[in-house]
This record gives sequence, structure tokens and C-alpha cells, in this order.
Amino acid sequence: QLHLVESGGGLVQPGGSLRLSCAASGFTLNYYAIAWFRQAPGKEREAVSCFSTSDGMTYYADSVKGRFAISRDNDKHTVYLQMNSLKPEETAVYYCEEALKWSSSAWSSAPWYDCWGQGTQVTVST
Repeated sequence: QLHLVESGGGLVQPGGSLRLSCAASGFTLNYYAIAWFRQAPGKEREAVSCFSTSDGMTYYADSVKGRFAISRDNDKHTVYLQMNSLKPEETAVYYCEEALKWSSSAWSSAPWYDCWGQGTQVTVST
């Protein structure tokens, strides 16, 4: 069984940085994509970034391009999301999600993914 655990969230001032981690265990070798989503209170879950093992590409939401970076450490079975220049409107619970199939047109669709963690809270505030 695949198991994902996010960490690294917290309180940060506007303009600050955080690095989120997603540790995977279980059938980690079979995933085709791993992504970060976020969900603010009263809003739908939205895609932030994705790394595809199928085409080796990384994908970003327009709103975070140039500020966020996704990376992974295969030896540690961990994926990271470096977030810089954070904004108050990016306050949300951030989730790590894995997909056991791939379509580049579906990377930003939450229902496409097969497994997700419990999330980590990111609060951007003074």
C-alpha cells in the first residue's frame, strides 16, 4: 500500500520561503507522476506543481512559476517543494499526490491521482 507523509509547513511572513517534503513508502516505484496540490478554506483543491517520471518533465501552475520548484531524492523516496516569495493568498493545506498512470493534459486534475497524504498547513501572514 502506498503511503505519503507531508511535512515542512508552518507560519511564514509574506515574501518568505518554505520547503515542503513528501516522504513515500510502499509501492513507490510504480508511480508515473507525483504532484503538489493545495486547498484553502472554502476553495477547491488546485494543482501547484508536478513531476512526471513518464516524460521527465516538471509542470507548474502559472501562479507559482519562477517562485516554486519541485525536486526529488530517489534514494530517500522523497519529493520536495521549495516555495519562495510566498503570498498571503497562498495560505492553504498542501497535499502530496501520486498517480499510477500518466497524461500530460491531466496533471493538474486532482481526481487523476490515486493516492495522497494528510497534508501540511502553510500559513503566510504577518
